Amino acid sequence: MANKIKVTLVRSVIGRPEQQRKVVKTLGLKKTNSFVIHEDSPAIRGMVNAVSHLVEVEEVEA
Repeated sequence: MANKIKVTLVRSVIGRPEQQRKVVKTLGLKKTNSFVIHEDSPAIRGMVNAVSHLVEVEEVEA
């Protein structure tokens, strides 16, 4: 099982509610197609679930 996940912003935050914009910013994503690698934790998974329609998630081996 992977202990890190790669989160990629695939949809723009333009026109999205402020709460979703804050979640994307908190994840560390800035522009479309940017990605970050985070530890796989319940907190990160919760943020990803809140904006699942804007991001793609891949499990990566660390």
